[in-house]
Amino acid sequence: MTSRRPAPAVTLALLTAVLLAACSGAGTEPSPGPASSAAQGSPSPSPSTVSPSASPSASPSSTPTPTPEPTGSQHPDDVLAGWSLEQKVGQLLMVGVSVSDPAAVSAESVRDKHVGNVFLHGRSTAGVDATRELVDEYTSLVSRRSTHGTPLLVATDQEGGLVQVLRGQGFSEIPKATEQATWKPGTLEKRARGWGDELAAAGVNLNLAPVMDLVDEDAAADNPPIGYFGRNYGYTPRSVVRSANAFGAGQRAAGVEPVIKHFPGLGRVTQNTDTDARVTDDVTTRDDASVRVFARGIEAGARYVMMSSAVYDRIDPDAPAVFSPVVVGDVLRGDLRFDGVVMTDDVSAAAQVQDRSPGERAVDAVDAGVDLVLASADPSVAPAMADALVAKARTDPAFAKKVDASARRVLAAKDASAG
Repeated sequence: MTSRRPAPAVTLALLTAVLLAACSGAGTEPSPGPASSAAQGSPSPSPSTVSPSASPSASPSSTPTPTPEPTGSQHPDDVLAGWSLEQKVGQLLMVGVSVSDPAAVSAESVRDKHVGNVFLHGRSTAGVDATRELVDEYTSLVSRRSTHGTPLLVATDQEGGLVQVLRGQGFSEIPKATEQATWKPGTLEKRARGWGDELAAAGVNLNLAPVMDLVDEDAAADNPPIGYFGRNYGYTPRSVVRSANAFGAGQRAAGVEPVIKHFPGLGRVTQNTDTDARVTDDVTTRDDASVRVFARGIEAGARYVMMSSAVYDRIDPDAPAVFSPVVVGDVLRGDLRFDGVVMTDDVSAAAQVQDRSPGERAVDAVDAGVDLVLASADPSVAPAMADALVAKARTDPAFAKKVDASARRVLAAKDASAG
């Protein structure tokens, strides 16, 4: 990063270090275990494939690609008129930006691969002003050539408790969800608006929160991603709906779009999809209470839903939810009639998805009906994801139509938030 980067902060408490050992992406699922802390709070460990030393303004390591030719409909009333395929694909991707040591590939992905969205990941105690400086370095990459002049979604993970990326001057300490759930909805909404104002001041316009996972109270300690860390808004559908919707309303009032997660629910798994493979839920059904709480979140105005990466044996045993046309298309789009943006949890480094190449993860997600693919913990895979989506769309007209449909949904959500 540039010389404006703030000096490292003191090490956070042991519990934060415990969290960060497993929590390195968005909508992340922490699990207990020892970890060492690092500067700038306790940033998530950088994957060995990332070289995070260069600043966003540094020259790319490879020759920039020429501006692609427009493809698809050229009707002047079409929102995608004049867009190249590469630019449309870029709207379907969100690349991670480390808040402590950004990798050159994060900026290169926006500038050269047309990626239209970024996610601030890791942990920072630098405060609002320094975060805004970092964000501005990436939003300045928006141009007619890179993103067709379309602003970025700038996301982070500001749930509260141990899942809070941004701290320091100007940011409140947000309590965990189980504590937030004890407040009256009006109180929570007012405080969530204040937390949203802080994010907006830092240039963040998308918060990958609130968690709407329904956790069984008697098994909470055995639910590593959610219940163990108190990320759930209580233990009943009523409590989850009331509090999560209040949180979302407060954020939205501040100009920050909330993302409800992790559909159709991670509250019953006994492993962590970030650190474990073959994570399976053998309880949740298509009409389960775990699904119905998300329906209430959608009714309350949610424009974004994050998918779980677990397999749901009683809904679709053949694929993780994030790659499942049944879970995405039949249940979320069909049963719940959700027409907003569906996004993945981090699919760059999660153990649950390592049986597929990065390109296959992106293609399989979009093919299933997902609109926005998140590569946060390991941003180095974003270019391969972009290339795979472009290649598939060039050879498969049906897939190309899915790319267009997803790009339109992302652009519509951006436009609605800006309005």
